[in-house]
Amino acid sequence: MSEVAAVQELLSLNVRLLEAIDKQDWPAYRELCDSTITAFEPEAVGHLVSGLPFHEFYFQERTGPRRQSTVSSPHVRLMGDIAVVSYVRLTQRAEESGRFVTRAAEETRVWQRRNGAWKHVHCHRSPIGS
Repeated sequence: MSEVAAVQELLSLNVRLLEAIDKQDWPAYRELCDSTITAFEPEAVGHLVSGLPFHEFYFQERTGPRRQSTVSSPHVRLMGDIAVVSYVRLTQRAEESGRFVTRAAEETRVWQRRNGAWKHVHCHRSPIGS
């Protein structure tokens, strides 16, 4: 596979991952992630979390406003069977009041190719602003 094709595949997989998060699609999220995934994210309040159970909690019976994510300024760095995808994620949410809210976060996601398939293995997310 060419480098250009690999970059396009990774960007596509990353969008699928964000769609799974936005739509609370646990089976799709689980399929894209390695079972030993690690993460630094605001929900972990400064701790490194490991494995899928921490993430699964956020997919359970959440109700609320619809939302969608947009990837801005993506950058992909390929290093053999490892790839680092960095970007700013804009998350739009329509609140029940009818008001629209957009939040931004810097995200870095590490993907690893195993047996020809990419798996998401690490995430670091930092919110921008308040």
